[in-house]
Amino acid sequence: MSAKKKSSGEFELIERLVKGLRMTRRTILGPGDDCAILAASKRPQLFTIDSMIEEVHFRLEWMPPEKLGAKSLAVNLSDIAAMGGTPTACVINLAIREGLEARFFDRLYAGIRDVAKRYHTDVVGGNITRADRLAITIALLGEASRGVMRRDLARAGDEIFVTGTLGDSAAGLAILSGKLAAHGTTRRFLVERHLNPTPRIEAGLALAKLRPLPAAIDISDGLLQDLGHILKRSGVGAEIEVTAIPLSSAYRAAMGDELAFALGGGEDYELLFCARPRLSEQALTKALGVPVRRIGRIIKGRETVLRGIQGASMPKLRGWDQLRARP
Repeated sequence: MSAKKKSSGEFELIERLVKGLRMTRRTILGPGDDCAILAASKRPQLFTIDSMIEEVHFRLEWMPPEKLGAKSLAVNLSDIAAMGGTPTACVINLAIREGLEARFFDRLYAGIRDVAKRYHTDVVGGNITRADRLAITIALLGEASRGVMRRDLARAGDEIFVTGTLGDSAAGLAILSGKLAAHGTTRRFLVERHLNPTPRIEAGLALAKLRPLPAAIDISDGLLQDLGHILKRSGVGAEIEVTAIPLSSAYRAAMGDELAFALGGGEDYELLFCARPRLSEQALTKALGVPVRRIGRIIKGRETVLRGIQGASMPKLRGWDQLRARP
């Protein structure tokens, strides 16, 4: 972490937080100097950045520091997964407000370290600054594997697939904010899906082995909005079979037939990808190591068509204004 223009208390916190970090062989010099030094790579480099801001993306009364740290890194790892890459190293900027003690940041970094270790990611430096609210910003580097999956690779005739189940995180957030009632295992599952997402790194690496390369994106802003990004970049449209969208049993228990969160909710961090129509759901599930469901196909034009949806279930859409529903 940078040592420029820091108070003695901030120096002490920096030393405390970086003390437990361990580096892989790709890092020549980690925290403690003006810059980290990484070994050169022959592979294309991936670079992403994301922030989590208090009262915007999280509330501390809902989220233990360990889970906040883990999620802060996981959402960045999900971007690398969507490109079919391997994460390598990151730097972290902490914007710190008054009222948070050193023990809080010990726990925050414990969560970051656990996820970094799980996905072989070096935390090589960062910065600390003062702010009115807590914010964690992480810039993450990765390496492309055999090919880089992009949003502009979808072609008419491709089939559209998603990993895992959708809508769980949005339902979990609704529970935490008092907008949705759920109890027991249903509540625990949905809340955990919001607080502790799983970046699909291994699935992304497996997808990047397909030829031709699929178009792909991680579902951070909701199925329809994120699909819209692929369609816009690729210049195509889509037909979605709404009844095929994978829903968890907990989602069904809490939401019944209401599909608003599954279609328009965000932060599931599952992968949405468009591949040529030659692989079955079973084959893809086996190859990716996570359940895969076919939910539609890419079509010519610029329109998105929802098939099998009832009017009462139509979500309020954001970010993609060329959508219409058909029975």
